[in-house]
Amino acid sequence: MSSPAEFYHSLPPITKAYGTVCVLATAAFHLGLYNPIHIALLYERVFYGFQVWRLFTNLFFLGPFSINFGIRLLMILRYGVQLEKGPFDRRTADFLWMMIFGSFALLVLSAIPLLWSPFLAIPLVFMLLYVWSREFPNAQINIYGLVALKAFYLPWAMLALDVIFGSPLIPDLLGIIAGHLYYFLTVLHPLAGGKNILKTPMWVRKLVGRWRIGMQPISRSQAANNPQPESGSGVAFRGRSYRLGG
Repeated sequence: MSSPAEFYHSLPPITKAYGTVCVLATAAFHLGLYNPIHIALLYERVFYGFQVWRLFTNLFFLGPFSINFGIRLLMILRYGVQLEKGPFDRRTADFLWMMIFGSFALLVLSAIPLLWSPFLAIPLVFMLLYVWSREFPNAQINIYGLVALKAFYLPWAMLALDVIFGSPLIPDLLGIIAGHLYYFLTVLHPLAGGKNILKTPMWVRKLVGRWRIGMQPISRSQAANNPQPESGSGVAFRGRSYRLGG
C-alpha cells in the first residue's frame, strides 16, 4: 500500500495542482488569513471596483472543511484523475484547456442573475463529473451502498441527492451545463460531421511544453504505428472508440 506522499506524487499534474490549491484555499480560510467575501464572484466589484482577481479566486474555494468539502475533493481525486489518466492521457494541454474553457463558461453563465453563484469551484468539480460520466457512460457506480446505476446517470443522481440534503441546486446545474457544452463542442458535434471549434489553442500547448507539465503527446509516427481499432458501427476519435447510434 502506497504512502500518502507516494499517492500525492502519483497524481496527474493538472488534477493535483487544482486539488492542492483548493485545499490550501480552505486551510487559509480556517487560519483566518482572508474572508471569503473578498474572493467571491461579485461582478459589480469586478467591473466598478476593478477587483479582477475575483474572476479567478472564486474558482478555488470549495467551502469550509466539512463532509461536503471532503466529497468534492474526492470527486476531484477520482474523476479528475481518471480523466487525466484515461481519455486525456498524454494530452495534458487538452485537459488544461478543458478546465480553462469550463471556468470561462461558468463565469459567463454566472453573469445571468438567475444562475449567479458566488463561488464556482463546486460547479467546476461537477463539470469534471459530467465529462467523466460521458467518457465512461457504462461504468457501474454504487451510491452509498444503496443504489447501483450507470455512470451516465451519476451527475443527475448527485444533483438529486444535493437537493434532498439541502444543498443549492444552481452550482450543480451550472457544472452540468458547462460540461455538456464542452462535450458537445469537442466530441458530439465533430462526430456528427461538424467542425471542432474548440481546439486547444497553441498558447496552451506552449505553456504546457515550456513548463514541462505532464507527458508529451504521442507523435504522428507513433500514432501511425499504433492505430486505434475500430468496430464496424463505431468511429475512433480523440484516441477512443465511440459508437454511433444506440
